[in-house]
Amino acid sequence: MTPEKPHENMSMNGWPHIFSRRAKKIFLLFFLVPFVLPLSPAAVSAGAQSPVGMMDRVEAFTMKNGIRVLILRRPFSPTASFYIRFRAGAVEERNGKTGLAHLLEHMMFKGTTTIGGKNPAQERKLLRKIAKTGEALDREIAKGPAGDKQRRDELSKRLAGLQKEHRHWYLSNEIDRLYTEAGAVHINASTGQDMITYHVSLPANKAELWARIEADRLANYVLREFYQEREVVREERRQRIDADPDGLLYERFAAAAFLVHPYRRPVIGRPEDIESLNMKDVERFHRQAKAPHKMVITIVGDVKTSEMRRILEKYFGVLHPRPETASPIPKEPTATAERRITIPFDAGERLIMGFLKPPPPAREDYVFDVIASLLSRDRTSRFYRYLVEDKGLAESVQAVNGMPGSRYPNLFCVFASVRRPHRIEELVVAVEESLNQLAAEPVPEAELNKVKKQLQVDFIRRLNTNEGIAGQLSYFETLLGDYRYLIDYADRIAGVTPAEVRAAARNFLNRDRRTLAIMVKE
Repeated sequence: MTPEKPHENMSMNGWPHIFSRRAKKIFLLFFLVPFVLPLSPAAVSAGAQSPVGMMDRVEAFTMKNGIRVLILRRPFSPTASFYIRFRAGAVEERNGKTGLAHLLEHMMFKGTTTIGGKNPAQERKLLRKIAKTGEALDREIAKGPAGDKQRRDELSKRLAGLQKEHRHWYLSNEIDRLYTEAGAVHINASTGQDMITYHVSLPANKAELWARIEADRLANYVLREFYQEREVVREERRQRIDADPDGLLYERFAAAAFLVHPYRRPVIGRPEDIESLNMKDVERFHRQAKAPHKMVITIVGDVKTSEMRRILEKYFGVLHPRPETASPIPKEPTATAERRITIPFDAGERLIMGFLKPPPPAREDYVFDVIASLLSRDRTSRFYRYLVEDKGLAESVQAVNGMPGSRYPNLFCVFASVRRPHRIEELVVAVEESLNQLAAEPVPEAELNKVKKQLQVDFIRRLNTNEGIAGQLSYFETLLGDYRYLIDYADRIAGVTPAEVRAAARNFLNRDRRTLAIMVKE
């Protein structure tokens, strides 16, 4: 798993793993990663030492209510990046209530009792009426043809009237306004299988404003425009999954690749679940997911630890600790035979091939980072040379390690689309040949060393900015409970051997362990 996971911070149209509030773009892997200019060995060596030095300067502590805090002072410019992550995501949802984490992310930007609220008492009364009416309408709609159409129409009209009245009692987009007027950039949020993230970069002297806003929307959020926003999510799903070949193929693939584990469920939610989610569901999920002991705050920039401790204690210290209420996550059984699905769709033929493997920090995870780069990093990679140039079979092809999350055993995946007039079965065979070659023949040292150096360069470049460092520190502290994963990453990648690559390919990249999803032209 290359820090940070590709589908945590890349926003390209395509595969639905992370839903970002602003970008609202789904991760597409049908592309070829741009060529990265190599650095000299000396530059790589010098750069690889800097993360270790930075880790030694991280101030890490746990607040009394369980919030984990990481602070790194970098006085290069009078700015700072602020990350809040929660070790809770779509995997914490239960069947029948999928999409809650994503919908909650939307709602957390609607303001609080003091941010945007004109009359909290009056607003609370109206929200109770809206919730009651919305639930009654949902129940009537769920009856289908057997329902009372007249009552359904009456409830729809009543809900619309209450929503119109509610608009008089709040100001929209106040959180965005406050941040923008303070000079904020990169205001964003994302929801994934493993975690929920909120981040922003600000002038360093606005740290207290950040704490005031974020603590307030954790403790005093208001579910404004809930049913309107639920409809926005439904439309988002229709556009990005139901009507999109890439999104649809990935959703069906994940459901086949995982039989019992929640990774099989879409982050955005199933359509029948989204349309029945109510305000009480979101409130329950908020209490479970946003508990202080699941929270990691990371601050990187021109800040003083002593001052930040004071600010954090003032605003976040008042959040009450909560007991763990999440249900155990079922363990995914090891595959013993190929799982294969075919989906007809009016689009070009394409495939996803996935293999279940261990998550980080297992040694195999590092090896699969290297394998992914060997196969599809750039135009000199194996997939490109064989499938695109030599055979002319693939329009695009990409290997990705660690999907759709990394808290639990996950998948090494290959995504590919067919170049006409070839057919999908030809491409399947050619991909198999490339993977079998890894298992049969040791990778030449020169080829392996080139890829490892490229990964090390990528690693160093991710740590060039306050935002990049904060993202990495918070991600691994949240995921693994230890940000120091970053310290050894470059060295562990450098130590991957041809024998390890061959063993990983033999043990995991075989047909008995794979799931194959194929989209054929309807």
